[in-house]
Amino acid sequence: MRLYLKALCLVFLLSACEDSNSKKVYKPQSSGNINDLSVVIDNDLWESSVGEAIRSTVGAPLYGLPQDEPQFSIRQIPSSVFTGFVKNSRLVLKVKKGVAAATKFYKDPYASPQRMVTVSGMTNQEITDQFITNQDKIVQTFKTQEIQEKQRRTKKTLFNSTAITKQFGINIQFSSLYRIANQVDNFCWIRRDIKTGTVNLLLYSLPYDDTLTKEALAKRVITVRDSIGKRYIPGPVDGSYMTTEKAYTPFFADTKISNLTSFETKSIWQVKDAFMSGPFINYWIEDKVNNRYLIVEGFVFAPSLGKRDYIFELEAIIRSIIIKQ
Repeated sequence: MRLYLKALCLVFLLSACEDSNSKKVYKPQSSGNINDLSVVIDNDLWESSVGEAIRSTVGAPLYGLPQDEPQFSIRQIPSSVFTGFVKNSRLVLKVKKGVAAATKFYKDPYASPQRMVTVSGMTNQEITDQFITNQDKIVQTFKTQEIQEKQRRTKKTLFNSTAITKQFGINIQFSSLYRIANQVDNFCWIRRDIKTGTVNLLLYSLPYDDTLTKEALAKRVITVRDSIGKRYIPGPVDGSYMTTEKAYTPFFADTKISNLTSFETKSIWQVKDAFMSGPFINYWIEDKVNNRYLIVEGFVFAPSLGKRDYIFELEAIIRSIIIKQ
């Protein structure tokens, strides 16, 4: 009798496991290069005002680069082709006409990890209005996913950043392809060589000042980075050094790094008395616990090459920072 009851319990247990497993839906690994966006839209809509709205919002050039480069590399896919492995793209934007106007956001609908946004409307104008109204949220959704993906890939071959942790009291993750070019008291220059130039990261700090207005802070960012460039980033000839391109209007914004209020600047650097320039991103992180601004800047020197992917790589590194409180 006991043996019968044990066998019966085992049957129930196996049945429960089978029921539990049957509820799990297998999702394949998503695919695609960083910042590749699949836009699922029929040809007639793509060639209409709707397609133009996509190209001028989600597909707009990324600010702060010397030449126009789109923030996402867009691949248009007709609805009839969006089947099979094509549905595994990590970033998907679907456009639907003839249904109620809406913009909806989905996580891992066909693959993992994956972000999909659907934009719909009864008419071309309604769809266009949806893009204009929601473009910032759409872009941020895709960008957040790609930052996470870039950081995931970076973790496969991490640089040993113990010395940087000790110097600045932070955790930061970047590839072992980088090296420390200069590390002195309160300053660190990290860089990696690429085919025609370098990708660079700077870290330093200044005392926190809660009296600074946004306007004053914006001016100070440029003044400080120019002084740092003159002191630490020499050019190819005697007396030359990195400075800020004055003819280019910087982009300023508030953001969060390590869950702390941060002031973001995007613009163009140049070398005094030399024909060298490129994009930079700069963040002043309000580390009030340690009474400082932790300043992190990434800049790229890549003549004749696109800069978008390098700047994106630097932003992913910067956003990996965790400040020890």
